[in-house]
Amino acid sequence: MKPADTSVPLHPLLAERWSPRGLDPNVELTDKQFAALFEAARWAPSWGNTQPARYIAGRRGDDTFARIHETLSRGNHGWAAHAAALTIGVAQLVDSEGEALPYGEYGLGLASENLVLQAVSEGLVAHQMAGFDRAAARTAFSVPDGFEPLVVIAIGGQGPIAHLPEKLQEKEAAPRSRKPLSEFVFSGSWQAPAL
Repeated sequence: MKPADTSVPLHPLLAERWSPRGLDPNVELTDKQFAALFEAARWAPSWGNTQPARYIAGRRGDDTFARIHETLSRGNHGWAAHAAALTIGVAQLVDSEGEALPYGEYGLGLASENLVLQAVSEGLVAHQMAGFDRAAARTAFSVPDGFEPLVVIAIGGQGPIAHLPEKLQEKEAAPRSRKPLSEFVFSGSWQAPAL
């Protein structure tokens, strides 16, 4: 566990959320846990209730997991094999009439954070990654025009880091950090700290 070092107390789901790569290859998701991830994503807010988030999901050992895994970059391919589940987050960017759908990426982001926080509530961890081949994912899963694969999320149980390359072991062990609120929240004018 690496709880966030926050300036004020946060809800434990937020403080305990982080993105480890050291996953336990023996952890499996129950059917209920797997469904709850996507039920949480389904209830995320979206612009005009357009619900632009879609997911392609597989569990370790099934064909969908294997095909998602094959789209991952070299840096993610090794450690992500230990995930209990892999999912590709896809954003709808065009509506059924061919018009641009505003805030599709934002909607997918909100839904994905709901999914991640549900994982944390189940005692699991999740790691979101952009390191995958979007074109390969589109082809492998016949993603239609108007939809864009944007993120892969690995979900599982936190585990040992010994199987990780040395550089990733260092990242796993390093303290978590964020910019201070004074560089993050402004009031009155740009970069005038509000906190």
